[in-house]
Amino acid sequence: MSRKSLPELAAAFAACAVMASTASGQTTPAPFNNCGNLPGYTQLKAALMAAVKAENSGLNNQMWGTIVDRDGVVCAVAFTGNDRTGQWPGSRVISAQKANTANAFSLDSGSFSNGKGQAGGLALSTANLYSAVQPGGSLFGLQESNPVNPNVAYAGSPDRNGTAIDPMVGFRIGGVNVFGGGLALYGPGGVVVGGIGVSGDTSCTDHMVAWRTRNNLNLDHLGNVAGVSGDSARPDNIVYDITANPNGGTGISKSGFGHPMCINTGDQTKLPAVKP
Repeated sequence: MSRKSLPELAAAFAACAVMASTASGQTTPAPFNNCGNLPGYTQLKAALMAAVKAENSGLNNQMWGTIVDRDGVVCAVAFTGNDRTGQWPGSRVISAQKANTANAFSLDSGSFSNGKGQAGGLALSTANLYSAVQPGGSLFGLQESNPVNPNVAYAGSPDRNGTAIDPMVGFRIGGVNVFGGGLALYGPGGVVVGGIGVSGDTSCTDHMVAWRTRNNLNLDHLGNVAGVSGDSARPDNIVYDITANPNGGTGISKSGFGHPMCINTGDQTKLPAVKP
């Protein structure tokens, strides 16, 4: 057997890497998805731009937005600035991560009920997860599960990012994010159909803009879905109930689902009420 040259060995290793990646499914589009039943690029971009215009909290930055279907397949990615560098480049993947998280940890209204005539299911925004994942929290370690797929996050040419042919579209991005900006999408009847993630400003403003975007898309039918916010009109709203810990370290959330306040925090109680 002849000895291979270094270039030949390099080519062989590269071919093996491609074959392994394809076999693992990391670079193969999801064979089926429900993106056809969700808003596409044009609708997302219009709804996101209107939401940014309506929200004046935070840093007044431009935003990234991502929609995933119920299986976590990326359906659309958009931005609100003049070009892909008009908002934080790192927020593109974060927006997808947030969409995946909210979808992954929210349930339909009919999924369960306590039998006492109260709302069933459970809607959790990414903002609701912040305190629960801190050391000693009820969901500590959640943020380390379901990692982002780097082959999806960084695939393709960057000049396609945030366009109708964003390289993430059609793939499962994965990821868990535990600060504001991710919401589950609920169709009529309180059925989860996917998630939306927004990133590019303070985490509090990300939540506000995501909320307005979901409302603009008419995918906020969770009036009969339980939540942890204490506000039945806004069940998965951000909660500000963290107080200082006398022992130092992370503050204490009375509800266990609190989120820190940010620079120029908006009034979350003024956000549109969800629909039946």
